[in-house]
Amino acid sequence: MTESRLVREVARTLRREREQAGLTQQALAARSGLSQAAIARIERGDRLPSLTTAERLLAALGRQLRIEIEPLDSHLDAALDEMAGTVLAERIEDLRLDRLMGALGDLPYVLSGGMAALLQGAPLPVDAVEIAVRWRDSPQFSALLDRIHAQRWNARWQEWGGIHTEPEEPGEHRWLTRYGELRARMCDELPEPIEVRLGDRTYPVEPLVEVEVTDRRTAELLRRHRRRLAEAAGEAPGGSAG
Repeated sequence: MTESRLVREVARTLRREREQAGLTQQALAARSGLSQAAIARIERGDRLPSLTTAERLLAALGRQLRIEIEPLDSHLDAALDEMAGTVLAERIEDLRLDRLMGALGDLPYVLSGGMAALLQGAPLPVDAVEIAVRWRDSPQFSALLDRIHAQRWNARWQEWGGIHTEPEEPGEHRWLTRYGELRARMCDELPEPIEVRLGDRTYPVEPLVEVEVTDRRTAELLRRHRRRLAEAAGEAPGGSAG
């Protein structure tokens, strides 16, 4: 699957509009004159359709294409602004972190990625609990995934399930569980954690300096967050913009 944000947006939009219309890919193919295989590739994000093809598909769904221009990565700024206005305890509850930690039991793990950054005070958009797990603990991890009825993300079909849940099997390390989405970074050794205490709970967390090395997306968001803070300080009354 391509890393292009535009490809992902087109894929999500087409899939959402088709599902809201109550159509299968085969039905949309019949309406639009395209093949079901072509529609599947677009919805998986394997290819970006031409403007003509996009218009054709959307017209078959009673929709039309509109193009807008916005500042580069402005969606990230909007997400950071939204997270800055939320209470950390509420975010933890929304992610069902404590319930998932209870389910992890005695599995050795460290909270990592965006989850680690969030617990250390960075208001980043986080939509899943992220952990680091050692490869040698994979059998214990696999048994845990079975207990919490996990379904693994199927990147080929852009849906949950249909592939083996075990981390050793090919595929992204993402699972949908009864407690929400869980993502894992499999590693030879766990990062040395720090303890973050919130209320009456202590969390084993990967330090930010390590997160910025191991998680490219979170590192980019952290840099963007810090740059925005610096820009805001420079624009404050009495401050310098230089």
